[in-house]
Amino acid sequence: MNNNYKFLLSDILKLKNVGKKTAIILKKKKINTIFDLIWRLPQNYTDRSNIFKIKDLHIGKISTIEIIPIKYNFPRIRNLPNKVICEDETGKLDCVFFNSYEGYIKKILPLHEKITISGKVSFFKSRYQITNPTYVSKDKGIIKKVHNKYSLTEGITEKKYNIIINQILNNLPDLEEWLHPNISMLFNNLRWRESIIKLHDFKNIGKQNSKFYKRLAFDEILSSFLVFSEIRKSIKKIKKNKKNFNNKYSNIAVKNFGFKLTLDQKKSLDEVNIDLFSKSKMFRMLQGDVGSGKTIVALLSALNVIESGYQVAFMAPTEILANQHYQLAKKIFPNEIKINLLTSKTYSENKKKIISDLKKFKIQMIFGTHSLFQKKTLFKRLGYIIIDEQHKFGVKQRKSLSDKGGSNCDILLMSATPIPRTLTMAIYGDMDLSIIKEKPKDRKEVITYSKAEEKIKDVISFVKNEITKNNQVFWVCPLIDESKKVDHQSAIQKFKFLESFFPKKVAILHSKIDQEEKELILKNFLNKKYDILVSTTIIEVGIDFPNANTIIIENSNKFGLSQLHQLRGRVGRGVKQGKCILMFKNNLSENAKKRIKILKSSNDGFIISEEDMKIRGFGDILGFKQSGEKKYNLADPIIHEDLFKIAETEVRRIEVEEKNLIKYKTLLKLYDRADIINDMA
Repeated sequence: MNNNYKFLLSDILKLKNVGKKTAIILKKKKINTIFDLIWRLPQNYTDRSNIFKIKDLHIGKISTIEIIPIKYNFPRIRNLPNKVICEDETGKLDCVFFNSYEGYIKKILPLHEKITISGKVSFFKSRYQITNPTYVSKDKGIIKKVHNKYSLTEGITEKKYNIIINQILNNLPDLEEWLHPNISMLFNNLRWRESIIKLHDFKNIGKQNSKFYKRLAFDEILSSFLVFSEIRKSIKKIKKNKKNFNNKYSNIAVKNFGFKLTLDQKKSLDEVNIDLFSKSKMFRMLQGDVGSGKTIVALLSALNVIESGYQVAFMAPTEILANQHYQLAKKIFPNEIKINLLTSKTYSENKKKIISDLKKFKIQMIFGTHSLFQKKTLFKRLGYIIIDEQHKFGVKQRKSLSDKGGSNCDILLMSATPIPRTLTMAIYGDMDLSIIKEKPKDRKEVITYSKAEEKIKDVISFVKNEITKNNQVFWVCPLIDESKKVDHQSAIQKFKFLESFFPKKVAILHSKIDQEEKELILKNFLNKKYDILVSTTIIEVGIDFPNANTIIIENSNKFGLSQLHQLRGRVGRGVKQGKCILMFKNNLSENAKKRIKILKSSNDGFIISEEDMKIRGFGDILGFKQSGEKKYNLADPIIHEDLFKIAETEVRRIEVEEKNLIKYKTLLKLYDRADIINDMA
């Protein structure tokens, strides 16, 4: 058995038909190894198996023809193409060549010899022609085939790509089976090699529910889950001093908070507390919908860590959000707990004192941005790191984060992006997970309306009415041109338009404004210096504006469902009824209509994200575009939900029954580049 998986991990330059120029083109597309090449699926195919006569050709079709070259036409005028007049018994055809030398043309199309050519047919000056034929050969067997169409990179022909792929498939090793017999039976005992070959067979293009496709998708899922398992085990091996507490401070905070925790909040808090109390390092994700109360759970668990004699660092993505968390803590924490805020806005002298107090343990909990973890900021006894809105971290970033603070430091990440369980497994499988679905009983659902853009006057009247009731309004503008990522111009235009109706009552926020000014604008809006905030999607991050009860989203059809839900969650965070107006242009696509309908009918982020996945595909939701994760090539959390569940069960079996992962070494080397796995012997 040829079990040489190392051949598959070889540089593409090892292939006979890949020179330096081709390698550069491929590597720009992150195709570095032979395995990367065969993992690119064919998208379609061209059938060249039928031989046509010249009289039966169709303009615009790719066709294969047997012809005899009868005359060369090589003009001496620069920039004019070279031409070879050819014929069969039914008519004449021109083979036209741009940028080809006469010697080369004479070699491939010798006069009065039967040659098979293939290419796209056109018609010029009363005669059929093929420009720069794709295939030219005396041996029609070479051409008379079905050729796969791949997602080609510019500079590599279909012909060359197929030659390269076929070369690999002909030398594909038959790898030793890594699947358990019970799992292998689910896929009719198809081996990896056979499955790959079937994947590149034109007859199988698009067959996502076939046994060979599912077998390879399962391999992909299993490799990721094994990596996650190894990371979890490596973190659990880190022993720490368990944190002893009796919920003294957290019980006081609950009373100060003024309402009861939901069942999901209690469950999540219990899960976190068990981890804090254990002798193994905690590395947990707290996931919840917009307004589900994640922050309260995080703060209560922080109080337990403080009670146990450790310091806590709470990091937020922006200064205004860090300040918001700090103000909430001041409101509900017992007076004896020493907390502070450290951001770039902190005055220099005050900053020095805060840093000094942290070193001396005079501060028990510090709130701030990423600056909390700069070299100058040192803690006396850091025992807990909380990171808010950091769902964009990839696996390697998360692993690096888990190493901060030493062995006694527990880590809690929070994400306000609700996603289906299968996608959660695909992205966050390296962490323990707590989910909050239930929302506080006093939290009102946002009422969602849709309005055509030509009804803008009605929307203006609606806004005027809201302002007279002392309410505030978000007005969101999307990208003008997605390809150029221009987002500020539309916001500026809308700002000028609204100012004509509401002079000195409108502020604007977009990506071209520097961070310091952004923070000031948000602060002024929070303090009600403005009634309307015109913004791009940068307001998506979870800041509470209790007085903002209305959000208007222009061109809502340009957004995905999950993003619309996140934006909608910016309002209705106080006691007032939240309202959302989705504005759209006429002639909506069916998908756009579907998205608006779903959003109007549901406020459940988990349901919405699942529907979003069905419409757009899982790679565009959160996951891999935002997190920097490697996108699954074959596996899909919706189509292959069953495979994700089987893989989860199988990994649990492996963790219990198998001492090491040597059996899976080949699988892990091929499918994943995680450092923790690559270090395996």
